[in-house]
Amino acid sequence: QVQLVESGGGLVQAGGSLRLSCVASAPISSRYVMGWFRQAPGKEREFVASITWSGGSSNYAGSVKGRFTISREFAKNTVYLQMNSLKPEDAAVYYCAARLADKYEYWGQGTQVTVSS
Repeated sequence: QVQLVESGGGLVQAGGSLRLSCVASAPISSRYVMGWFRQAPGKEREFVASITWSGGSSNYAGSVKGRFTISREFAKNTVYLQMNSLKPEDAAVYYCAARLADKYEYWGQGTQVTVSS
């Protein structure tokens, strides 16, 4: 079982940047896909970005493409989400997740991102 712990959230002004980190409790198998999701109050959780642990192939939601970058660091069992040009609508709790098959089965506890206008 993989345990995921996010960090890096906080309060930032619109236009600013944050980098979220997600540390896994054990070495991540090359078969895993790692993802970031977010959930704002009163809204459904939504996909933000994902990356294959083995090859680094990434995908992004249209709303963050060009502003957010997902990356991974093997030596630290860590996935990052670099968020630039933040907008008030990016404010949410951000979750890290991992999957082997179609469904994300491991989730972190989330980290709050607040963007002031």
